[in-house]
Amino acid sequence: MATNNKPADAKRLSWVERTPRSVQPYLRLMRFDRPIGFWLLFWPCAFGLALGSVGETYNWRIVLWYGALFAIGAIAMRGAGCVWNDIADRDIDAKVARTRGRPLPSGAISVRAAIVFLVVLGLIGLAVLLQFNRFSILLGLASLVPVAIYPFMKRITHWPQLVLGIAFNWGALMGWAVLKGELSMAPYLLFCGCVLWTIGYDTIYAHQDKEDDAVVGVKSTALLLGGASKPALFMLYAGAIACWVIACLQVRAHHVAYLGLALLAFQFIGQIVRVKLDNPQSCLTVFRSNRDAGLILFLSLAFGAMLERGVMDQFSF
Repeated sequence: MATNNKPADAKRLSWVERTPRSVQPYLRLMRFDRPIGFWLLFWPCAFGLALGSVGETYNWRIVLWYGALFAIGAIAMRGAGCVWNDIADRDIDAKVARTRGRPLPSGAISVRAAIVFLVVLGLIGLAVLLQFNRFSILLGLASLVPVAIYPFMKRITHWPQLVLGIAFNWGALMGWAVLKGELSMAPYLLFCGCVLWTIGYDTIYAHQDKEDDAVVGVKSTALLLGGASKPALFMLYAGAIACWVIACLQVRAHHVAYLGLALLAFQFIGQIVRVKLDNPQSCLTVFRSNRDAGLILFLSLAFGAMLERGVMDQFSF
């Protein structure tokens, strides 16, 4: 089987295509040709770091060091999660038009090779995790539970997006925990908002596959909500904004954080208005715009932290 098969939602002109052909299937297995997932896994970690910095006087070098570790961890663990998901879903993926070109269902990589690759990525993630405090290490290990069960949720519930939200946004708790060594109401609210956000954007993403999913028996919020998806998206995104506002109130964030959240609310409204849920390309485009949504939220929290009492002093050279 040719090794250059790729799924329909992969970037057409990706740097992956310029790598050696023997390497390409592994990069595609990690979704390097679809980097949006790395961003969506990294942003919650960055949110946690930014929110945890409000009102504190951490040395900026420490915060940046943790941010770099989270970036490496996001790449490794997103890749590991994709490998695990593809191992579990290889038979289903072979029946869905968008996913049948993935390395495992297309035959570009064997299951045994994928398992070995999964172990390597997991060890990289573990090496990153061991750089943190004991509380964060234990918290990070707990994240493996939702990661492990997620691929099977679409077989038993219409809410696999909820489990994905828990797995994908664990970093919001981690970002706070690596700075403070504990958790409080603010990071829990941040986390809950991120989960609602993920359910929203992944519902949009799931609309790409709803016809194939219905045929093969895979469940999703897209199938459950159907024509009520847009009203549900308004509720999910409104709930996310509310959680984030209350989280900012908990830490007494600078008013610039609330201005950023207002801008983010308008971005969310724009997503819902312009997405055409019966058009796969429209769904994919709007889904990818959540990288920008994450950037808006991060800058809102980060600038709020920098402008809050004492923190700007730590950014002087």
